[in-house]
Amino acid sequence: MITKKRNPVVHFEMPAKDKKRVKTFYEEAFGWGMNQLGKDMGEYLLATTTETDPKTERAITPGAINGGFFESGEYVTVPHLVISVDNLKEHIKIVRKAGGKILGEPMDIPGIGKFVMFTDTEDNRVGMLEPVKM
Repeated sequence: MITKKRNPVVHFEMPAKDKKRVKTFYEEAFGWGMNQLGKDMGEYLLATTTETDPKTERAITPGAINGGFFESGEYVTVPHLVISVDNLKEHIKIVRKAGGKILGEPMDIPGIGKFVMFTDTEDNRVGMLEPVKM
């Protein structure tokens, strides 16, 4: 085993062809809080499925996660999860050693942390996030 620490799933993401339509659907069907972000955040639609701590914006209920919707595209058409890691640079090495492939370069998400996508050994797209320290 390469790592013994359990790194939790902290976020989900799903593609959306029509963000207004998906916003209305999840608000009406599940009572989620939906917040359309601007161009500076890639027109991301944030989905709040559970109450969050106002200071950290992290879920209060153990095991509950929030997520969001990104623009559906030719290459990204399926949902994926985001896994929290303590050190993104080191975890990139761990993922590669375990047989995964890093997709693109790590990016900084203002106020959120450092993020990169990878594919696992089954070609599933997964995100890794090193959250900003609170």
